[in-house]
Amino acid sequence: MTEQNVHFDPEKEQQEAKLKTLGGSEFDVFNSLLCNQALHSLWLCHMDDEQVEGQRRAVLCGMEGIAPRDELEGMLAVQMLACHNAAMECHRRAMNPEATIESRNYNLTQANRLSRTYTALLEALNRHRGKGQQKMTVEHVHVHEGGQAIVGSVSQGGGSVEKGKEQPDAQAIPNAPQPEMRREDAQRETVPGTGDEER
Repeated sequence: MTEQNVHFDPEKEQQEAKLKTLGGSEFDVFNSLLCNQALHSLWLCHMDDEQVEGQRRAVLCGMEGIAPRDELEGMLAVQMLACHNAAMECHRRAMNPEATIESRNYNLTQANRLSRTYTALLEALNRHRGKGQQKMTVEHVHVHEGGQAIVGSVSQGGGSVEKGKEQPDAQAIPNAPQPEMRREDAQRETVPGTGDEER
């Protein structure tokens, strides 16, 4: 096997990039590779030419709809599409009326695994885009006299709360002084009761 040198001119490749909306890269060589990988993930054996063309166009529309912004998002988009296509093919095979119970169970199990993988890929894409769930831990809270604390989870809804406005769903813990507790040796006071004389 002989070694081949590949000549790569980044400036030329960047100037000709027309498929960035599909693959997320400035280089169409990479975008084309991703498009072909997505198209080859389709199971097209049982379709006529018109259906095949429709499926191919749908996959490319899916890539454009995901709108990858860089190469990593482009690769995740292709894996998501391939995973979805495989899951749907497993569901199709499981619903075949001639399928054995073993075949049906196998295909449904694979579809379930593929669906979980798809969800993991979607979460990875959202994390990469900065849309993942963020967790904040508050370790020390000081409530000074006259202050209030909120118990429970607090979420920001996009708007800001004006200072001094009440939040109806917040539970406040007032910092009120508590009565003194009796000591063990404290003398008990007698409480007058109603006797027969007063009735």
